[in-house]
Amino acid sequence: MSAGQMGRAGLLVVATVLLGSMCLRVTASHEGQRYNFRFVRHARDAPLVSYYNYIIVGGGTAGCPLAATLSEHSRVLLLERGGLPYGNRNVSSEYHFADALADTSPSSPAQRFVSEDGVVNARARVLGGGSCLNAGFYTRASSGYVRASGWDARLVNASYRWVERALVFRPGVPPWQCALREGLLEAGITPDNGYTLEHVPGTKVGGTIFDRRGRRHTAADFLRKAHPKRLTVFLHATVSRIIFRRNEGAAHPVASGVVFTDPLGVQHHVYLRRGGAKNEVILTAGTLGSPQLLMLSGVGPRAHLEKHGIRPVLDQPLVGQGVADNPMNSVFVPSPVPVTLSLVQVVGVTRFGSFIEGVSGSQFGIPLHDRPRHNNNNFGMFSPMTGQLGTVPPKERTPEAMRRAAEVMRRLDRRAFRGGFILEKVLGPMSTGHVELRSTDPHANPAVTFNYFRDPRDVERCARGIEAIQRVVRSRAFARFTYANHTAMEAAFLRRAAGTAYFPVNLMPRHPRDTRPLQQYCRETVMTIWHYHGGCHVGGVVDQDYRVIGVRGLRVIDSSTFKYSPGTNPQATVMMLGRYMGLRILKERLMIRKGSVDNKHH
Repeated sequence: MSAGQMGRAGLLVVATVLLGSMCLRVTASHEGQRYNFRFVRHARDAPLVSYYNYIIVGGGTAGCPLAATLSEHSRVLLLERGGLPYGNRNVSSEYHFADALADTSPSSPAQRFVSEDGVVNARARVLGGGSCLNAGFYTRASSGYVRASGWDARLVNASYRWVERALVFRPGVPPWQCALREGLLEAGITPDNGYTLEHVPGTKVGGTIFDRRGRRHTAADFLRKAHPKRLTVFLHATVSRIIFRRNEGAAHPVASGVVFTDPLGVQHHVYLRRGGAKNEVILTAGTLGSPQLLMLSGVGPRAHLEKHGIRPVLDQPLVGQGVADNPMNSVFVPSPVPVTLSLVQVVGVTRFGSFIEGVSGSQFGIPLHDRPRHNNNNFGMFSPMTGQLGTVPPKERTPEAMRRAAEVMRRLDRRAFRGGFILEKVLGPMSTGHVELRSTDPHANPAVTFNYFRDPRDVERCARGIEAIQRVVRSRAFARFTYANHTAMEAAFLRRAAGTAYFPVNLMPRHPRDTRPLQQYCRETVMTIWHYHGGCHVGGVVDQDYRVIGVRGLRVIDSSTFKYSPGTNPQATVMMLGRYMGLRILKERLMIRKGSVDNKHH
């Protein structure tokens, strides 16, 4: 290539980069204005150096309500590595709910990862976090969980109500969900608690963040409550490390800011404003993101940090420990009649440590991509395209196995998709694992081990949960939506479909030749329900006020602080915690300010 050609090529590259930057800026600005989020901007628009009272890392289920609350009296920066949820049908529509989980592109709101156990999973990469990806079910934590957490019950209730006024709805319960509810009661999961947001033993209908039109409302909606002149949000901003300083004579390092990169790789430095005793960096990056960022910043197990060439700021061996994912096992119950679409609406809260829920659809009802054009018959959130393949043990769930299962699914008779899934989730769980760095790349997933069913108590809870599902399926109330036995089911459609040996989901009633003990069945069919938590436990990594122990000016406020998953589904409590801690932090700040004024008068 001649010098002239090289020069023209260089100019073309520069022009392309600049044009791409301008397009992305216009898009972010347009979407922000459309939803009255004038304070939401693309990371490329960020100054190279800036200063705030609070720097919040992670615009997810806890980060959005926290940022909105703190902006009432302070200058707040919220950094989110993903984009806006608005205008994306895979996020906003319950009919396309599974598409986000099936999308493995770099721009997907769901970043797929595979645990060291072999179970395929996903983490959020979008403003609003997990509330943009989940099945929408909303239920509070139990009163016992609130007491054990040391929270102020009155403020907790007020914070829940604040969340619920913004985005919680009472679902319209279709016939399949009604039959599930009656079947749970008939199976002995009593009493009937009707519709309630409280977590109580028995069977109930819970809330949902999908409205009656099937439109999802997310934690990003809380930003409408923010003070528009005090909050700044940068999207596509990946934080690479926390900045620490050591004050002369101080015993502990002090968090003073963060470094983030925009999509062009430009580094931006954000610092806490000087002179504010309560200015803080707050991590709300979730169960994977918060421990990962602590370790990337030098807070974690010394030997592990040094292995990756990271200079330790604080030797904290408990960072990344105690991570858990509630094991989920599901069965598909084929129906002789068409079934309308429904996500999770009904739950059976057992007294033996298992929660039972269900989702249904008509052939299966939740499209992956564009079904009319591509004829993508699917099983929605339990499709191999979303990484859920419970018909083979976890270590055998290879990309090739997923591809084969998806291909089989495309050949199935459409009647095979009539029905619904009934699932059980284990309380707790008791089995725990850990998060470790795989590399020093902040964009990459860390290595995660959950150790599903290592504790025998989890296995027994699962087995009892599967027994309860069997009772539901055999109940009089559920008879309309199930076949009498596997033989009748096979005669109706399975032989014409593809044969039971190739059916890509676990069926109920089970095949007579499936004689595995339920304990083995649980281990071999385990999947995720995306309720993983831990890694920065209260009392280990953070104190009761969520301050990182051994460091000043740094907190973690998200699901990584939970030892056990709250309620049947955790999103309500994670959102509540963002509001709850925002109010507490504001109160602390105002008390300090008032104390300073009083001292001046004296």
